[in-house]
Amino acid sequence: MSNEIPYVFVVDDDISMRESLEALISCAGWRPETFACAQSFLDRPRPHSPSCLLLDLNLPDLSGLDLQQRIAADRADMPIIFITGSGDVPRSVQAMKAGAFDFLIKPFGADVLLSTIEHAIQRSHSALDHDAELQTLRACQTTLTRREQEVMDLVVSGLLNKQIGGELNISEITVKAHRGKVMRKMKARSLPDLVNKVTRLRLAASTRH
Repeated sequence: MSNEIPYVFVVDDDISMRESLEALISCAGWRPETFACAQSFLDRPRPHSPSCLLLDLNLPDLSGLDLQQRIAADRADMPIIFITGSGDVPRSVQAMKAGAFDFLIKPFGADVLLSTIEHAIQRSHSALDHDAELQTLRACQTTLTRREQEVMDLVVSGLLNKQIGGELNISEITVKAHRGKVMRKMKARSLPDLVNKVTRLRLAASTRH
């Protein structure tokens, strides 16, 4: 897990709200960055550390929902906490269905806000750790030869070495050699561990498409 101080981004056109949130977030030990509009936030390079976004639904350029849609795929590791007025509940429900972490109705207490941010940061930590693990798995997979990839696919499908040899028209001894290389290159401790790693890679690939 990253030891970097998490960012808490605030996008709200109300300067008094931005200033009060900035002070509160700083006192809690996080790094606040505030923006008066959605485009200013979009122009800011994506951080590679835990973060969350406090986002007002009503903004002068893009709406909060529009911004959420823009960054949903690219910044899945950054939970969004919507800040709303009491009349915005229907749109808040829409935001939740689109993947928002939570929404807070004004006025809200400092303790409620800080608790929500803390849980959002924990989710961001987990998402970043998950992404790092996937990157490591992908790097391991790229070291496999075409034949080793074929053997791995058949191994995780449940075939025995003899059956794999028949499928690929190679000897059982050759299958065992490829299988050993696959286990080493994928850093798999056991067959169930290899199956788990391949499953995660396939799931991530299907999600991206």
